[in-house]
This record gives sequence, C-alpha cells and structure tokens, in this order.
Amino acid sequence: MIQLQTLLGHDFDDLINMDRPDLQSIDGHRLGIEVTRAIEGGKEAALQMLKDIAGITGGDDDSAEDMNMIHSSGYGYGLREGTFVGGIELEYWKTARPMMEILENKVRKVSSGFYGNFDEFGLFVFSKEPLNVEQAYAAVQYALDLQETLDVTYTRLYISAISDFYACNLEPEIASEFRITSYDVDEASRKSFFLASLDYGSAD
Repeated sequence: MIQLQTLLGHDFDDLINMDRPDLQSIDGHRLGIEVTRAIEGGKEAALQMLKDIAGITGGDDDSAEDMNMIHSSGYGYGLREGTFVGGIELEYWKTARPMMEILENKVRKVSSGFYGNFDEFGLFVFSKEPLNVEQAYAAVQYALDLQETLDVTYTRLYISAISDFYACNLEPEIASEFRITSYDVDEASRKSFFLASLDYGSAD
C-alpha cells in the first residue's frame, strides 16, 4: 500500500488492509487489489534463503545499524539488492511460487468471484528476484493471454522487483508501448518502505 501511494499517487490513499482481496478501497467496491509473492525455484530457493540467514553477517559495506535492525525486526529492508532476508521474511517467502504459476492461480481466482465484486481489480506481486523490463512484459503478456476469454479480470498488475517497480496496464486494446511504466526504487527508498510499514521503533 505504501509503495502504491508513494509511487503512483492519490488514487490509492483510501486503501485499507482487508482480506480477499488484501487491499480494498474504503467504500468496499471501487478497487480491490490482491497481494502475493513470486520466487523462482520454489522450495529449493526458500531452503537456500534459510541457509543464508542462518549465519547472516555484515560485510565491509554494511553498517552495524542496518545489521542490528535486520536482527531485531526480522526484515532485510531490501538491502544488498534484496539478498538480505530476515527471519520473519523467510516465513513469507517459504510459500511463494514462480511468477507464471502465481499469475495463473490468481487469474483463475479473480475470474471465479473468489475476491468478491469490485469495479476494478489489481494484482500486486512482490518478486524475490530482480526483473528487467522484458521479463515484466513477459508476465504481462502471460496475464493477458490467461484473461483473454474471461469476464472478470485484473485491469492492473503491479510488480515490486527489489530495485524496480512496474505498473502494468492489463486493459484490452492498449498499445504495447503503453503497457508498462517502470520506476526505479533505490535502497534508501526500499528501506523507508519497510520501516514505514512496520512503524519500526515507534514504541521508543
């Protein structure tokens, strides 16, 4: 929600955290956005993350403050291009599936009425791996192909891929050059998104 509000503006100011879908406009019918995650490699990748965080140590370029925050909060804040993963994050990523598999599952669900009735549906995908524009286009095209004959569909796809954010238009009859708008998300911004969502340190 914070990424959408920060990067895309006031259209997302009235979102609230709910379930089915995860983000909803406060009126309950204008906009529903399902939030999910994608990781290539499935369980093997999750196991590798477990090994990575088991002995997490900072390198010469990592500040002691950052490392302390990772340990105390359980989140990696997107540091080191997303390779740092905190203990709480691991639980989140353990059940993630590859991007195309996630898209197929979520498209099927929205078309079945699983997420209720909204004027517009969006799908927000956190990607554990960086994605370039070509890979984002491949995800968009796959979603378009899946939705081609369906009545209830996503009109927007949002992909948060560590240092890149892609706002994708899934409406029919849109020229390919207007399908994706990309945004650079630097390390400081990624960290601020995590801190804002956790309200980290607010108890102090």
